[in-house]
Amino acid sequence: MSIQRQDTKQRMSRVVIHNDTIYLCGQVCKDATQGISEQTSTMLEKVDELLLQSGSDREHLLSATVYVRDMKDFAAMNDVWDAWVPEGHAPARACVEARMARAELLV
Repeated sequence: MSIQRQDTKQRMSRVVIHNDTIYLCGQVCKDATQGISEQTSTMLEKVDELLLQSGSDREHLLSATVYVRDMKDFAAMNDVWDAWVPEGHAPARACVEARMARAELLV
């Protein structure tokens, strides 16, 4: 069984690769002072960076879980998400309203 871990800290690894499957830890935006669209966009940029670093890309996503602080932002988050996901390559996805680690995080 092959397991590779990248950027491992005490509580988590940013990336874990098991056989040919890549698992990413949760990502947040680069600037939490921005609105939902910008927060979603920069969070997805970080996902892109981790996928690239791991030898993959968004066309190979199997599953995604998106957490939003408030479902009132669902449509705006989806506008960014829909533009980011390549046509015909949408992963299985869940979107959940959740309390965030920091109040200013929207996604």
